[in-house]
Amino acid sequence: MPPAGPISPALARIAPGLTGTAELVVAAEHTAPFVGSGRIAVLATPVMINLIEAAALAAVEQLLPAGHQSLGIHLDVSHTAATPVGLRVTASAEVLRLEGRTITFRVEARDPFESIGGGIHQRVVVSVERFDARVQRKLVGPR
Repeated sequence: MPPAGPISPALARIAPGLTGTAELVVAAEHTAPFVGSGRIAVLATPVMINLIEAAALAAVEQLLPAGHQSLGIHLDVSHTAATPVGLRVTASAEVLRLEGRTITFRVEARDPFESIGGGIHQRVVVSVERFDARVQRKLVGPR
């Protein structure tokens, strides 16, 4: 994880209490058998995680400086209830804190009947140009 430190002035608009949501109606392509994470046709945990990350993006991505984006670096979530095909799932993310470039969120996913999972998610803000250059160096291999 990147070192914590003072809040960058460029990230000053990221503040505790900001929220975002994302939702989907569970379809066959969102189920455990389809994504290879189980055999019962209910919402797959990897899909719930994707929805949680989308909610975190919705909370902060539009507030980041030009040329920057956030990347997921840590998830500590539980998936505690099954959601069948046809039900809507809504994920929410709330900013808890910003330390240096790391944003910590409280996250939850719910179907119409109950909370189906939640926990803590962290994202780090990066320069897209510098990040891409680092990734491209991997393609040419060690020197």
